[in-house]
Amino acid sequence: MTTSPKSVTFDDDNFWVALSDGRTLGVPLAWYPRLLNATTNQRRQYELSARGIHWDLLDEDISVDGLLAGRGDMTRHRQAVA
Repeated sequence: MTTSPKSVTFDDDNFWVALSDGRTLGVPLAWYPRLLNATTNQRRQYELSARGIHWDLLDEDISVDGLLAGRGDMTRHRQAVA
C-alpha cells in the first residue's frame, strides 16, 4: 500500500500533511525555502499525487517518502569545510 498525501495546511512556521494512512506530518517551512518565502496564495496552489505534492508556481516537488525520511530541500548544496 502506498501512503499518499490527502491534504496540506500551513501555519506560521510549519506545513502539515495529512496522509492516507491516518498520520499527519508537521514539517518546518525552514526546510523548504521556496515555501518559506512564498505568499499564502502561492502555498495554496498545490497539486497532490500518489507520491507527493507539487507547486507549479514555485517549482517545488516534495515526495511523501522524503517527508517520512525527514529530508528537507535536497537542492541546497552544503558548503565545504575548509
